[in-house]
Amino acid sequence: MASVEHSDGQGLSGGEGVRRRDFINIAAVSFAGVGAVAVVLPLIDQMNPSADVLALASTEVDLSAIQPGQAIKTTFRSQPLFVRQLTPKEIAEADKVDPSTLRDPQTLEERTVDGKKQWLITMGVCTHLGCVPLGAGEGENRGEFGGYFCPCHGSSYDTAARIRKGPAPKNLEVPKFSFTSDTAILVG
Repeated sequence: MASVEHSDGQGLSGGEGVRRRDFINIAAVSFAGVGAVAVVLPLIDQMNPSADVLALASTEVDLSAIQPGQAIKTTFRSQPLFVRQLTPKEIAEADKVDPSTLRDPQTLEERTVDGKKQWLITMGVCTHLGCVPLGAGEGENRGEFGGYFCPCHGSSYDTAARIRKGPAPKNLEVPKFSFTSDTAILVG
């Protein structure tokens, strides 16, 4: 039996066979792609943080009760957070230190927000081995530089929470924060 020819010169059985094969290949690849997406999406979704972790992603702190020279301890991401309102004297002490003489050179301006130099917000974790320094609570030892003192290994921080003495390699960390009003900050 002879095959019917199209205008392109190919027989009916040869031309359709190629088209069917192409369709089957495209369908198989598409089906595999949809299957791969169906498997991968739940795996990626389970890597998203849970609701309890998202709840800890930021912390709002009321500053209205903190007097000049006073600090409070709160928590941020399950770690201590120190919020201190510096006095003009503490600001002057921090400003007179030449940053080039510091182990981790930073000015007070680099550690605070423009126009709010009196507010120093730092993580309350010593950069040496993770102890919680003293100096945020009433009557606690602030060390010889008037900032914070780590009782574990003797690291002393100045009024800008910069390392001045002891084994700690870096200043106390300043987390990301912003002022939501004159009396409140959002950390995180």
